[in-house]
Amino acid sequence: MLSIHFPHLPADRVARSRWGASWLSRGRPDHPPVVFAAKIDNAMRLVALDTLAERIGLKRGQGAAEARAMCPALDVIAADPAADQAFLEGLADWCDRYTPLVALDGKDGLFLDITGCAHLHGGEKALISDLLSRLFSLGVEARATVSSAAGLSWAAARYGNVAVIEPEAAGRVLAPMPVAALRLPEETAAALERVGLKQIGDLLEAPRAPLARRFGSLLLLRLDQARGEADEPLSPRLPVPSFSAERRLAEPLMDEEYILELTRHLAKDVRASLERHGEGGRLFELLLFRVDGRVFRVRAHAAMPLNDADRIAALFRERLQAVHDDLDAGYGFEILRLAVLRSERLDPAQQDFSGVPEESQPLAAFIDKVSARFGPDCLMQASLAESHLPERAGGFAAVRDVAAVIGAPSEDKLFEGRVFPENRPLRLFTHPELVEATAEVPDGAPRSFNWRRTQYRVARAEGPERIAAEWWIDGEDHPTRDYFRIEDQEGRRFWLFREGLYGREVAAARWFMHGVFA
Repeated sequence: MLSIHFPHLPADRVARSRWGASWLSRGRPDHPPVVFAAKIDNAMRLVALDTLAERIGLKRGQGAAEARAMCPALDVIAADPAADQAFLEGLADWCDRYTPLVALDGKDGLFLDITGCAHLHGGEKALISDLLSRLFSLGVEARATVSSAAGLSWAAARYGNVAVIEPEAAGRVLAPMPVAALRLPEETAAALERVGLKQIGDLLEAPRAPLARRFGSLLLLRLDQARGEADEPLSPRLPVPSFSAERRLAEPLMDEEYILELTRHLAKDVRASLERHGEGGRLFELLLFRVDGRVFRVRAHAAMPLNDADRIAALFRERLQAVHDDLDAGYGFEILRLAVLRSERLDPAQQDFSGVPEESQPLAAFIDKVSARFGPDCLMQASLAESHLPERAGGFAAVRDVAAVIGAPSEDKLFEGRVFPENRPLRLFTHPELVEATAEVPDGAPRSFNWRRTQYRVARAEGPERIAAEWWIDGEDHPTRDYFRIEDQEGRRFWLFREGLYGREVAAARWFMHGVFA
C-alpha cells in the first residue's frame, strides 16, 4: 500500500499557476512567504502555508493579523478548498499511470494499491523514485512510503523518513513516531499525551484492556491497522476496468490520426482478452496522459456487446471529433490506455451465405455513431414506468441498447398484464398548470374556468376519475386528485383535475389543467 502526502498542496497549486509547472526544478523566485487564510470562529486564521512561511515560524491556526505582524511582506491568499480538491483529484488521475486502484486520503494525500504493479516499474523503490521525481518536475512537493499496511504507510509518509518498509520492521519504524501518526482524533491524541503516552512505542507494550476503557476502541483499531494486524480495505475513487490495454510512448503523440490508429491497436489487444472470456464491451474509456500531468478521459458507449477493433476505433473517432475543442494535446500524450468499464456476454455468431448482416448490426452502428457524435441523450424512445400517476406513467429515455429498439412493444414483458386507461388526452403537460375554476357543488365538475388569461364555459363534463397519491414518494399527506373530461361551448376538450377532497384533505381545493384532447 503506497501513501502519498502533499504537505504544501495549496501552495504548490498557486505556485504552478504563477511560476509554471517547473518552478521547483528552477528554484523558488524571490517572493515573500505565501499563506492561506480562512474565517474560523469569526477570525481570519492560517489554514495552509508554504515552505518559506514554515521556516520563519508561522503555524496553522495562527491569526492572520499576528502573522502579518511577524512578517509585514507576507502574501496572504484566501483559501479555496474547491480548487485544492480539484487539484488533488487531478493528481489522483495522474497516479492512474501506476495503478487503477487510487483513493483519496483526506485533503492532502492519496492511497495507491500497487499490489502486482511494482514489478512493472522495476520494484517498489524504483516506483517511488519515479513517482517523486515526476511530481517534482511537475512542481508538486510530495512524500511517499510503501508498506503492507495503509496505516503504516500513512504514518511513515508524514512522520517518518523510510520509503519502503518490510513487514517485520513495522514495530521498529512505528515506535519513535508520535501518537498523532495513528490517525486519531485530536482530542484523543491530546489525552494520550497528557498521561505521558507520547510515542507509539509507549502503546505497543501497554495493556490493551485499560487503553480501550479509557481512550476507546478506535485507538486499538488504529494501532492494529498500523501494524498490519487489521484489514483496511481501499475504496477506489473510480471503477476498476474489467479489461485494459496500454501503450507507453517514447515520443509524445499529438496528431489525432495517430491517436486513433494507436487506439485501434489497443482495441485489438482488448479484443483478445474479451474473446478469452466470451464477452463484449458495452462501455469503453480512452485515457490520454499528457506530458504535463493532465489526464483526459473519453468514454464511448456501444448499443450492443462489441469486440471488433475497427468498430471500437470508429466509436472513438466520432467521440474525438465531438470533443475536439476540449481536447488540448499541449506538448503531446505520453501514455494511451483503452479500458473496458462494462462488458456483457457475447455469444459467437456466423453470418449466412447471403452476406447480409443481421437487422441489429446496422442499427447498432447507427446508434453508436450518432450517440458518440452528439451525446448519449440525442436519441430518445418512449418508455413506460410503474406508476398510476399520469405524469409518471410514461416518458422518454435515452436509447442505449439496440435490443430495446428492435423488440416489438407487444413482446415486451413490461406490457403484459397492464391495464391502460382509456380517454387520455393527446397532449399531456409535463407540469400541470394552475387554473381558476368555479363549480356548482364542491365535489362536482367546474361550470367555467380561466386558463392562460382566457375564460372557458363548460358545456359537458365527464368524471370524476379519482387517482390517489403515491404516498411512498410524495408522503402520506399528499392530496387526492379527481380528474374531469371537459368540453367547452366551442367544442374544445380539456383534462382538468381537482386537487384535494373537500372537508377531508383540504378546506379549499385547487384546480389544474393537465392536458388537452384536441
